[in-house]
Amino acid sequence: MPPDIQILTSPNWKDYELLDSGAGLKLERFGPYRFIRPEVQALWSRGLPSRMWDSADAVFVPSGEESGGHWKYRKTTIEKWEMSYPLSPSPSITANLQFTAMTTPGRHLGVFPECAVHWDWMAGLLQKRHGMVNEPARILNLFGYTGIATLAAAAMGAVVTHVDASKKSITWARQNQSLSRLEDRSVRWILDDAVKFVQREARRNIRYDGILLDPPKFGRGPKGEVWEVYKNLPDLLHACREILSDHPMFVILTVYAVKVSALHLLYLMEEKMRGLAGAVECGELVTDETSKQRLLSHAVFGRWKSGSI
Repeated sequence: MPPDIQILTSPNWKDYELLDSGAGLKLERFGPYRFIRPEVQALWSRGLPSRMWDSADAVFVPSGEESGGHWKYRKTTIEKWEMSYPLSPSPSITANLQFTAMTTPGRHLGVFPECAVHWDWMAGLLQKRHGMVNEPARILNLFGYTGIATLAAAAMGAVVTHVDASKKSITWARQNQSLSRLEDRSVRWILDDAVKFVQREARRNIRYDGILLDPPKFGRGPKGEVWEVYKNLPDLLHACREILSDHPMFVILTVYAVKVSALHLLYLMEEKMRGLAGAVECGELVTDETSKQRLLSHAVFGRWKSGSI
């Protein structure tokens, strides 16, 4: 029987909308601003009239290099602004995550809205664990970027280790911690190469109850270490398995911009998590478009959950 491929959306957003897409572009609202960014998978025609697209505050103009380009501002230069997300681990509990967004040279804005479904899923597991175990969960967030997933775990009482190779991203993430008023929560901020950090944690016999991985297609560590997702991901997942605790909760893997299907992540994670009581699921992270209710796919994911939670 073929595996079940899940299509996951993040319906709780108030500060983000995918307004329209088509002709290789997408029109989005991040807080008070509207942006046009490239989206090669949007092969269809646009749903909204041209005047709606013409009202965008900024357009990202790509260059010939992968992820290269520049922003063209139609009104005034946009510095940065605040956004929020209502973390909802259950209908009775909501934690408001606050963070800044801004335009960057790599077309991104500091938040990947489609990942919110993972934040809620993880927060729900942490809430359940809190009622079962009288000590905080230890969570590792690799390639942590601006730290919203880190703050989601911290808001639920977890002790979090956040690892990223970019000093700028870690500074941004710590500012988001202050905005969310979570300065009193236990977060360890680590500037390091993800693979080397996990290998050191294994040697130190340090263990984690949950791990998040959001690796890039290609990247470099703070000392020039080269990351290539096809080459390095299997070894990194194997190393992550080695640092899971005796009673692990979850592993979440999200992969962008690569020619890999959700099925491939499923088989990889099943192999690496073999022997642990639990199940792996896979699928796509998508966004609901408001103009024509189409689903725009952004990433593939695989996630393992313990059978005891």
